[in-house]
Amino acid sequence: MASVSLPHRKNLSAQQALALLQEMDSDGGVISFVQQATDTSSKESEKETEQESDMPPRKMHRGAGKPCLSQTAKDGTVWVEEDIGMSNVVANHSCFTAQAGPTESAKRKITSVLQSFLCLLDMEILQTIRECTVHQARRTEPNWNLAVQELMAFISILFVRAIMCPVGAIVDCWSESFLVPVIKDIMYRDRFISIMQHLRFDYEDMRAERVKTDKFAAISDIWTRFIKNCVESFTPGEHMTIDEQLFPTKVRCPFTQYIATKPDKFGIKFWLATDLETKYVCNASPYLGKDPSRQKGERLAENVVMNLMEPFLDNGRNVTTDNFFTSMSLSHRLLQRKTTLLGTVNKARRELPQLAKDTAQRELFSTSVLKSGSVCLTIYSPKKNKTVCVLSSMHQDVTIGDSRKRKPNMITDYNHMKCGVDVLDQMARMYSVRAATRRWPVAFFYNMLDLAAVNAYILYKACTGWTGKRRLFLSLLAKELRCRFMKHKEKLAQRQAAKAAAAAAAAVPGTVQTTQCQVQESCNRNRSRFTCATCQKYTCAKCRDDRHWVCKRCKV
Repeated sequence: MASVSLPHRKNLSAQQALALLQEMDSDGGVISFVQQATDTSSKESEKETEQESDMPPRKMHRGAGKPCLSQTAKDGTVWVEEDIGMSNVVANHSCFTAQAGPTESAKRKITSVLQSFLCLLDMEILQTIRECTVHQARRTEPNWNLAVQELMAFISILFVRAIMCPVGAIVDCWSESFLVPVIKDIMYRDRFISIMQHLRFDYEDMRAERVKTDKFAAISDIWTRFIKNCVESFTPGEHMTIDEQLFPTKVRCPFTQYIATKPDKFGIKFWLATDLETKYVCNASPYLGKDPSRQKGERLAENVVMNLMEPFLDNGRNVTTDNFFTSMSLSHRLLQRKTTLLGTVNKARRELPQLAKDTAQRELFSTSVLKSGSVCLTIYSPKKNKTVCVLSSMHQDVTIGDSRKRKPNMITDYNHMKCGVDVLDQMARMYSVRAATRRWPVAFFYNMLDLAAVNAYILYKACTGWTGKRRLFLSLLAKELRCRFMKHKEKLAQRQAAKAAAAAAAAVPGTVQTTQCQVQESCNRNRSRFTCATCQKYTCAKCRDDRHWVCKRCKV
């Protein structure tokens, strides 16, 4: 059989191939392709080889023919563009291992509304406030005293005012125009003002030495105790939110903040970590300016998140933050503690690729997905010439919704999870005990009461199954706070009445001079020979209380 040698040509046309096949059939030979090197073909092959060697290697998707494009950020982070819906990494999110809800110790303690509040602002805190207040008052008034029951009644007045008349000065609650009968029955206005003037949370004569190492010394002891109780009373769920809270106040304070984007421009800033489902305050810390204990080179945002999440790490949780906190380094630190991160990213971050910063010529409602190791970055265009970047170590694949705006699931999940602190702040402001003050520790105390009231409401509902409104809960809390003091006042009035009656019985019989009634609440200048057991004013029968010989002004 004859062998036909044909030149090997790369670009052999169909007609030439057909002619060669016909020639093979006529001769009965075998066609063998022999490569003939020519100067022209060798040069072309060398050029093609050089071009192929210069091209960067392209990664291929599993089971896909589309090459992956990679970008390198300014800090050296390599991002690989992914197809939407593809998942090329192993899932990061560990199974949630904790049991969410009130702890066993809290369940044992909480049997009433008051106990849910005292679980957070416990008797040790109240006793500390009472001792420091008495210590301050006796520097000018040696006989001044305050019982814990009266301090609880003082707090009760603050909650009653928050429910009934939150606008205006506190002293207006005793005026004829804005009279709140419950407040007037609890305590005299002058007594309330006296307690407020002397209210302290530490020993002032020992503060000067402590301030050198602790700017927060004036109230740090009871704040630390309060946060400890919050952490020990409730176990948050799988999802948590970290954000800032600006407590409105213009007091003279070394760490007062001005934030132009907030409705209240001036205030004291708090970092809060809340449970997404219940809005319970799991952890909190005030912003006091530069922290000397922070390690050199560590970003403030990372330090805040790691400190707030420390009691809740290693349990498979996810934390949602805004663009102030979110970063690649934070996501890696949290992943080492079995915690994932979801949050928007500031476009000025050096770890972001150029694709995240380019907004021009992007299609409206378009989505780009990039991955770097175990972290996923979604770039979404909600408006023309605008993009939103969301970083997540929780999501392994990105899917597009069916709505008109075609939002990816990372965007919708972030919108759902970011609201924890904002909703909590709204709840606290709705019935806030906040009032005008010139002392920043008192402003801190007001915020502590607001947060304690919200947490107590959540604990009471979880432990008892109660479904009432928060306004009703605060009303019941105020009633139980003043209950002990009101019983004490009633017993004291009974003892004074008995003492007055005994003194009247022991008096030498004789002519008793009558005097015009000095109370005149219900009479028209009646005359009487009896005095009120409390204020010692002459009181007629019409102007006295039905139970004891006490005038209607002093009745309990």
